[in-house]
Amino acid sequence: MTPATADPARDADLCLRPATELAALVRKREVSARELLDAHLARIERVDPQVNAIVTLDAEGARAAADAADAALAAGEPVGPLHGLPVAHKDTHATGGMRTTWGSPLHADTVPARDELVVERLRLAGAIRVGKTNVPEFAAGSHTFNTLFGATHNPYRHGLSAGGSSGGAAAALAAGLVPLAEGSDMGGSLRNPAAFCNVVGLRPTPGRVPTWPAAMGFSTLSVQGPMGRTVADVALTLSAIAGPDPRVPISLADDPAGLAAPLPEDLRGLRVAWAPDLGGLVPVDPAIPAVLREVLPVVESLGATVEEACPDLREADEVFGTLRAWLFEATFGEAVRRSPDKVKAAIRGNAAIGAALTGADVGRAEVAHTRLYERVVGFFDRYDVLLAPTTQVLPFPVEQEYPTEVAGVPQADYLGWMRACTLVSATGCPALSLPGGFTADGLPVGLQVVAAPRADRRLLEVAHAIEQATGFGRRHPVL
Repeated sequence: MTPATADPARDADLCLRPATELAALVRKREVSARELLDAHLARIERVDPQVNAIVTLDAEGARAAADAADAALAAGEPVGPLHGLPVAHKDTHATGGMRTTWGSPLHADTVPARDELVVERLRLAGAIRVGKTNVPEFAAGSHTFNTLFGATHNPYRHGLSAGGSSGGAAAALAAGLVPLAEGSDMGGSLRNPAAFCNVVGLRPTPGRVPTWPAAMGFSTLSVQGPMGRTVADVALTLSAIAGPDPRVPISLADDPAGLAAPLPEDLRGLRVAWAPDLGGLVPVDPAIPAVLREVLPVVESLGATVEEACPDLREADEVFGTLRAWLFEATFGEAVRRSPDKVKAAIRGNAAIGAALTGADVGRAEVAHTRLYERVVGFFDRYDVLLAPTTQVLPFPVEQEYPTEVAGVPQADYLGWMRACTLVSATGCPALSLPGGFTADGLPVGLQVVAAPRADRRLLEVAHAIEQATGFGRRHPVL
């Protein structure tokens, strides 16, 4: 069915506004939830064939939910902070009654019976479920393609990667297909695609957004979190999906309501560390730090002091590699053994590494993990935030599985080019990718902002102030 609205200019005006503005318009009944939904459905119909971000769409179900949202407002019922806002869920997150494929032929027709926790919390906050966003198979890798749906294209340049594994979410946001999205991040899956698509992706402190169900509930490596076009949008969404859950052993008990409080726009007294190559540990395309260095004087103009420094991240590779392989064996090992021909080679390889680990291997990694955490906590006694590149490369062709070299340095596997994020994942720190500027030929560059463990609110405050001063996120793709 054709959406009720078909005026591209009007749709763009609504569909590219911040979610915080749209939420206020719906609450004040200046725009109905149905009108807002129809604008987004019209834009999906017009734009998504170029992008391939939305892989499952339930327009009729979304319309029924939007009509119910409008009726609730008209009746004066209490509503949630995301009331009436369209949202798309990552296709690795179970949605009750809606196909969830995990990007895998093993689950091409899987329809879960119930929502997982992050989906349920967004629904309870009033968001309108539109559909699912594309992912790489089982969210493995930071380039979004799979055999079921193909590749997601970067809205800023067709033919280039949108990143991953939350690549469909990032592309949908950048293209104005939804105002809100969510994803997950083990080695950069919220941050890398945000950087490639000029949006904001937050990897919260582990436990800030509880993941349930989860096979390994004590693991801190993979987290779920929000994406948006602005930091305030991300803060608003985080306030809806954060908060404790007794079924999740690492969930944090803090009240999430304060996360969405108004964010400051100055950085007076802030101590900022700048690490263009994470202390020499990662090669980076020179074009990326060249763009990001232009942000540093802006940060200083807001009242901060900036100096080049980096926490001691040695052992982070060992920690991430070992614990990730252990997690892959526990999560995917059975599927690999049962149907190896239906699981991509990268996952089979990671699961095999995990299966070969000994107790001594895992024990060494856990001891190193503790040392790494203690060093990072000490670093943040001296600095408030760390700034670094989110990605080591610019968006690359969708036909390429992964970059095989970075700044002339060969990469051994599909994880090598993601180390600017994987090293940070191992620390347990919250990290956010913020629009950091554009190359001369118009490709987005992401600025990674990292704060001390559990300092998620501080992270949002700093990112918001930089965002407001630079304005890079206000530049949208031409579609």
